[in-house]
Amino acid sequence: MKKAEYTLKGSLYALGVLAYTSAVAWLMFNGEAIFGKASDFLMPLFLLLLLIISASITGLLVLGKPIHLYLSGHKKEAFTLLFSTLAWLALFAIAIVIAIILSKSG
Repeated sequence: MKKAEYTLKGSLYALGVLAYTSAVAWLMFNGEAIFGKASDFLMPLFLLLLLIISASITGLLVLGKPIHLYLSGHKKEAFTLLFSTLAWLALFAIAIVIAIILSKSG
């Protein structure tokens, strides 16, 4: 595969992470309206389990294919895909920070 194809795949994996984290953020933002006020042990338990599930899913999206490539002997491609995905995630994070700043000033 060419470097451009790994960059495209990295963008797709980063978009998957963005979509998943957006869904989790929406759930947390609307959690009280959906579940009501937390008054017992179950809500912190749910949040900790959600954290573990989220770390696993995003870890697979970011690291799964690069680890597979690396173990298959495609070390250069593995690092290209990993750093491409991380670069896209950084760009998304910067865009979100800019959106936050613009929403505060406007």
